Amino acid sequence: MKTSLKIAGAALNQTPLDWKNNLTNIKNAITEAQAQGVEILCLPELAITGYGCEDMFLSSWLPEAAFEKLLEVKEWCTNITVCVGLPLRLYNHIYNTTCVIKNQEIIGFTAKQFLANDGVHYEPRWFTSWPANEIHTFEKNGNKYEVGDIIYEEQGVRFAFEICEDAWRSDNDRPAARHLTKGVHLIINPSASHFAMSKTDVRYKLVLNASKKFHCAYLYVNLLGNEAGRMIYDGEILIAQNGNLITRNVLLSFKSVDVESAVVNFEHPLPPVETIPELGPIDEIKEFISAITLALFDYLRKSRSRGFVLSLSGGADSCACAIAVAEMIRRAVCEIGVDEFANKLNIFSPEEVAHYKTLSEDEQVKAVTGRLLVTAYQASRNSSEDTFNSAKGLADSIGATFYNWFIDEEVTSYTQTVEKAIGRKLTWEHDDITLQNIQARVRAPVIWMFANLNNSLLLATSNRSEASVGYATMDGDTAGSISPLAGIDKYFLRQWLLWAERELGYEGLRFVNSLQPTAELRPAEQTQTDEKDLMPYEILNQIERLGFYERLSPKQIFEKMQGVEPDDLLKLHIKRFFTLWSRNQWKRERYAPSFHLDDYNVDPRSWLRFPILSGGYQEELDF
Repeated sequence: MKTSLKIAGAALNQTPLDWKNNLTNIKNAITEAQAQGVEILCLPELAITGYGCEDMFLSSWLPEAAFEKLLEVKEWCTNITVCVGLPLRLYNHIYNTTCVIKNQEIIGFTAKQFLANDGVHYEPRWFTSWPANEIHTFEKNGNKYEVGDIIYEEQGVRFAFEICEDAWRSDNDRPAARHLTKGVHLIINPSASHFAMSKTDVRYKLVLNASKKFHCAYLYVNLLGNEAGRMIYDGEILIAQNGNLITRNVLLSFKSVDVESAVVNFEHPLPPVETIPELGPIDEIKEFISAITLALFDYLRKSRSRGFVLSLSGGADSCACAIAVAEMIRRAVCEIGVDEFANKLNIFSPEEVAHYKTLSEDEQVKAVTGRLLVTAYQASRNSSEDTFNSAKGLADSIGATFYNWFIDEEVTSYTQTVEKAIGRKLTWEHDDITLQNIQARVRAPVIWMFANLNNSLLLATSNRSEASVGYATMDGDTAGSISPLAGIDKYFLRQWLLWAERELGYEGLRFVNSLQPTAELRPAEQTQTDEKDLMPYEILNQIERLGFYERLSPKQIFEKMQGVEPDDLLKLHIKRFFTLWSRNQWKRERYAPSFHLDDYNVDPRSWLRFPILSGGYQEELDF
């Protein structure tokens, strides 16, 4: 056995069915690894096709196309062993496999044994699990290949695989447990493990504990970026041995390819540790801004859009969207430079890029923000000077293009049409919701026009707390191409805005951070606020999490939360929450796509399914 091997993982920013992009990233990763003298390189799960192909995996042509691309990849693997993922169609089933290529020769395919089927994952819909310890031979294009639970060898070092979910099973069930008795020195894990705040701590412990328990080196590599629209991947690469961390990279990079390598000694391995070293406290606020900015950048370029448009009300949610875009630009320009930033977006003229390069980095960020972010304050007679100052002050401070106008004429026109039809005046006493909603809906057509003018993405501003109780106007403030905040709660967002003002230096947030959140749809004398309409956001978030993450009944939630508020008030809030939740599933079905940012969300497309029509918890709320 060779004393040591140089092994590497390559985090790739792939896109489903984008063969050119995916193969370019794969080739660049292999080339970089070869230049570093890497002997074994692992790429992420399903790197050839992209992980998020969804029902396209069920087609007959996709696995065939992927295999043809694999044969191209094979030719690039001179003097290196490369592990690359693709779907493989055999025996009328689709398998999620990793192919091992050694010096331009396909050695075999390892197939995934445990399929992810919880939360955001629906793998059993597309793939079939491979049985443990089985190895079959199949023929394709006149060549014979092995597929299954294979042990490979590189210069005397025995290695095998756990593919993503395989590692998240009990220590007795997972493939690594069986490999231990077979003398395996290295476990390799190609993954597509979606981002959720603080999840990296769980994954870090999973890898280090496995390397300790199974007396091996462990190489873990994840996808990178917003691959297919909703899921974000942090591109984590971990190399560990006997509980010792050897290498860990910087997560959530704007690079297309991140190769991280290390020399691992197999003849004289690192001694087992007594206690796994701590990763350190996870700052979820920093994680959030890193994830949402990368997600927005990838969504913008992969949708081939030319910028963002935002109805900037001056409130917390719209201001958070504006800061996310500005910070996206700042982070990307700082990490990859304005040249690469412009090249990835492919929307700037050579003259624009040349001009940006004459500016300082701060000036570049502000100039690009003015080019990519158009905002508008759409005032009604119920709007306040405070929110106007908040919107304009923030837009000016980050360099966004800012417009403002009044919507009262349009509101009056629609109101008078309805009044004429029904033969009476609309009043706040009898028609409160109607008079509120028309203001929100009137704002949508004109802001959509701005989005259409330049093929831009309209940002919807709803957060998860509002989505849970339907506190949003359909075809009004929910209008948009993407809803970047819908995966995060309002309480967290308010804390994040305070942090962004203090730590990131966005001084324009001082206006919104001094305001109480309000829709500003009722007359000013009614002093409308979000929490007055609903309940304190902190309480709302607790009820939501207990109900849909821990899956407790309303009565169980009451028992668990007793003491947080007086019993009568707590019961009122629980009943209000579940009543509004049940009524508003149809709204959640219609929200613009959102990012998965937390360990759960209420998006029926990617995490939580609930019937549009139901009994509304009537019996369950009788406690």
